[in-house]
Amino acid sequence: MKVIVFGATGTLGRIVCQQLSEEGHDVTAFARRAPGYAEDRPHIRFVAGDAMDEDAVSAAMQGHDAVVVTLGAGMKRNTPIRSQGTLNVIRAMQKHGVKRLICQSTLGAHESWSNLNFFWKRIMFGGLLRPVFRDHELQERLVQASGLDWTIVRPSAFDKSPATGRFRENFGPDDRRLTLKIPLADIAAFLSRQLNDMRYLHRAVGISN
Repeated sequence: MKVIVFGATGTLGRIVCQQLSEEGHDVTAFARRAPGYAEDRPHIRFVAGDAMDEDAVSAAMQGHDAVVVTLGAGMKRNTPIRSQGTLNVIRAMQKHGVKRLICQSTLGAHESWSNLNFFWKRIMFGGLLRPVFRDHELQERLVQASGLDWTIVRPSAFDKSPATGRFRENFGPDDRRLTLKIPLADIAAFLSRQLNDMRYLHRAVGISN
């Protein structure tokens, strides 16, 4: 498949691009600047652009079969990056007829209160993180209302350890009270699997090791 990855310079995005490429997909990495590993991976196409630039996103979208979003959290010009960037991706997909969207959401909307990894951050930082929480939840609502063939993947906290090939799927809020860490490579493999696995269509999937 011809897949474009938004958030390709992020820690997870880099691994997702490599995973998809190793599985034989035609991969385009969309990023403001080519990642440092670009020279070592000529098989991955890099397109320079900003996810906040709707025209750039639309131009890059043409000719692709599926989209993977791994945008990071943060603010730019007082605008949330994750939700606004995802909205630009959705609009471009609708414009060009690209239907399959796999979206990684760090927070589980409606579940974050029971997730201790983020609960302590609420205590430590108070209102400072509220815009970030709202941004993640808005991202999920935008994806769910898009009319696309979407899957949202909600991993627990992740780390950089090697892939284990072991994770649980579809854990609910009762199972998220203690945040577990999952290797980034496991999340990348799971995201890649969504391209052809329609069991999760129009669902938000949780994964944990």
